[in-house]
Amino acid sequence: IHLINVLHSLKSSVGSYSGASVKPSQHQENTIQSEPVWNLRELGISDLGDRQLDDLINNVLPRLNQHAESSASIGPAAWRTSHLSTHSFFSNKHGFSGMTTPSAPHVFCRQHPSPLQAVCTDLQSWPVWIQSRGFKTLRKTRRLQLSLDRPAESDSFTPSFMKGFLSRDKGLEVETLEGLLKTKNVADGHQDAFKSGFAEGFMKAQAMTQRTQDSLRRTRLILLVLLLVGLYGISKTPFLSVRFRTTSGLDSAVDPVQMKNVTFEHVKGIDEAKSELQDVVEFLRNPQKFTVLGGKLPKGLLLVGPPGTGKTLLARAVAGEADVPFYYASGSEFDEMFVGVGASRIRNLFREAKANAPCVIFIDELDSVGGKRIESPMHPYSRQTINQLLAEMDGFKPNEGVIVIGATNFPEALDNALIRPGRFDMQVTVPKPDVKGRTEILNWYLKKIKVDQAIEASIIARGTVGFSGADLENLVNQAALKAAVDGKDMVTLKELEFAKDKILMGPERKSAQIDKKNKQITAYHESGHAIVAYYTKDAMPINKATIMPRGPSMGHVSMLPEDDRWSETRSQLLAQMDVSMGGRVAEEIIFGPEYITTGASSDFDSATSIAKMMVTRFGMCEKLGVMTYKDLTRQSPETQAVVEQEVRKLLKDSYERARALLKSHAKEHKNLADALLMYETLDAKEIRLVLEGKSLEVL
Repeated sequence: IHLINVLHSLKSSVGSYSGASVKPSQHQENTIQSEPVWNLRELGISDLGDRQLDDLINNVLPRLNQHAESSASIGPAAWRTSHLSTHSFFSNKHGFSGMTTPSAPHVFCRQHPSPLQAVCTDLQSWPVWIQSRGFKTLRKTRRLQLSLDRPAESDSFTPSFMKGFLSRDKGLEVETLEGLLKTKNVADGHQDAFKSGFAEGFMKAQAMTQRTQDSLRRTRLILLVLLLVGLYGISKTPFLSVRFRTTSGLDSAVDPVQMKNVTFEHVKGIDEAKSELQDVVEFLRNPQKFTVLGGKLPKGLLLVGPPGTGKTLLARAVAGEADVPFYYASGSEFDEMFVGVGASRIRNLFREAKANAPCVIFIDELDSVGGKRIESPMHPYSRQTINQLLAEMDGFKPNEGVIVIGATNFPEALDNALIRPGRFDMQVTVPKPDVKGRTEILNWYLKKIKVDQAIEASIIARGTVGFSGADLENLVNQAALKAAVDGKDMVTLKELEFAKDKILMGPERKSAQIDKKNKQITAYHESGHAIVAYYTKDAMPINKATIMPRGPSMGHVSMLPEDDRWSETRSQLLAQMDVSMGGRVAEEIIFGPEYITTGASSDFDSATSIAKMMVTRFGMCEKLGVMTYKDLTRQSPETQAVVEQEVRKLLKDSYERARALLKSHAKEHKNLADALLMYETLDAKEIRLVLEGKSLEVL
């Protein structure tokens, strides 16, 4: 296209190429001077020499010289002028030479063919119409002024398309360092310095490039971190968090877990729950035994109980006993980030389970996925997962051979549609173990460590009321660690007692600086509890007395019930109150009313609570009878006054009984306090020897 434009411009200004031999007329000079001029520099051919320019005109425009010579022979009259119009407006406006007829008047046109016409004729291309103006007008077009004189600015700007057109056949010229030395005329003595400087500059340029790349890399990393932080911030925004959450393992396969190494022999202390689950094992082993009578396999089994009681262990034992595929999932795994992912995982889980029926699906922490459905604008899609679980357990499609076992510590939070019959047909309570169960659990864990054979697990079990199976396992582990720290070869009863006290009351405060006076007060205080407990008929047996600070207390006396108490008599409750009063009574008797301390605050709390329960809940008050008073604020002032009066009476009577008992056993009280000051900790056997007047040195 550029070449055509150049040729077209050359066509219009060919007369100026003849140099001094062709001189335009006065009219033409005025015309050319009034129009913009193109020179060789603007066309990018200023770098060509005279010979190269002649060759270019002769080879590319073969008709140009002929046209120039013919134009020179014509002289100044290069145009014919007519004042008559053509026969049509179209010819008059466009002036196509092919449209002219002999009868038509002459129009304003060139006498000789243009270079473009000559080129088309030589190439024998398709016929084209070449426009020639019907009238001589001053057209605002650029004319090419070819001059043989080279411009002074040889290094001036050259259009890129002409440079590429004229130098496309030239090879790339790579200037070497040696050539640069010759070109710059560097002296021989300075060439080494020049090369060193060149190398240093090259290395610095490389280092700068590397720093630039490192900076760009760090910038990209910072921008990526900022983008992730921004997305995380958006995810925390309400109404947007559902859309910008992430997930993992969405399409991962659900594989069953084999539990052959866990059976019911590993489950201790929860015999009732174990027997309930043994029926489920029979369903899985021999379903025809139950379906022959028309019964159906249970759809679900819900395990309910406090933390650490063995619910997960029971589910694993069911799978191990039945020898069926066991699919484990936690409720939090279904709480995925994207909308619909939780429901998708429920479908995948049950699809795999149905393909491998009969099998067991165990969902731990069921309340995380099966909580009550609520309408919340913050989480509008939160019900999809539980709805899918409800449909899979008891929906339109049958779900035979798949038993779902759920475990939760918070059954009140479960949706009512989930715990109805048909989904979870059986609800098994897994309570904390009783003394028999604690003994079995302790024996099971004591077999796994090196322990003294003389240890009776029942003694530790009696002193760990309220401990779960996990608590007992932790107790045995703490005792083993204590024996290892002390450098012993085996675990004894002393380490087990130490671990029990540590779990119940915290670690020992050996660094506590207690003066002699406070230590003496603590010894008489704790010995007062022990004396009252030892000589009161219905009080619990003493297990240990110590004045070693542990946790928030300065000392304590632990009681060891002979058996778990499911209910307590009035005499037993009064005995507990008397034991609680023994510490304050001992301080008052030994040191006087002016030197009583605040150490009995927790004792008074315990005694007051027992007395208030006896009056308001247990019906153990003659004035108020067998009526209960759960909320005293709703009672009349008279009733509240009577309750307060009866509670005060019970506490006062208990205080007086403890005072009378300690005064009657003052000698034993002093001996026990002295023994505590000397040994700091006494067990039940040592306390009995002291109260009997025997020496502890024989032990």
